[in-house]
Amino acid sequence: MTRGTFANVRIKNLMVPGVEGGVTLYQPGGQQMSIYDAAMRYQSAGIPLVVIAGQEYGTGSSRDWAAKGTRLLGVKVVIAQSFERIHRSNLVGMGVLPCQFKEGTNAQTLKLNGTEIFDLVGLENQIKPSQDATLLIHHTGSGTDRIPVTLRIDTPIEIEYYQHGGILPYVLRQLLNQAEKNKPTGIRT
Repeated sequence: MTRGTFANVRIKNLMVPGVEGGVTLYQPGGQQMSIYDAAMRYQSAGIPLVVIAGQEYGTGSSRDWAAKGTRLLGVKVVIAQSFERIHRSNLVGMGVLPCQFKEGTNAQTLKLNGTEIFDLVGLENQIKPSQDATLLIHHTGSGTDRIPVTLRIDTPIEIEYYQHGGILPYVLRQLLNQAEKNKPTGIRT
């Protein structure tokens, strides 16, 4: 299932113009390969991934495996122009941070070419629903852009889910905490 994430034959990766399907360019070097193979190489190198997306990201893929596959590929953040409602929620539930570009900003206006390195700052303190953050885009040899984005964790409970790494770790920690509280203490005779 993870191999099938981003493998739709109609997907268009702007890093590989004129090619459709689940392919990308592995950086540095620009070697063309499947998204899965590139993701595994980045994971082996300890490099977290960012997806830069267009409008209604996740439309047609709102099932939980679309978000689970994204997480298992090593994606930590998805920054899109907009999100399909259920998929955005599923990303949070899998511990992937959804962020949204401000109106009028997208990959084309930012003139991204796929060699950039990204940092997301402004989340160091306690995060709040729908707060702003800053995307730092480090361009190879031409400086850094600072782009405002909106955190698309929309509710306080989603913040809890995200901070625990997703809904499953959150629930498991709740169960462990409850079991610890109910644990008998002292010596029985």
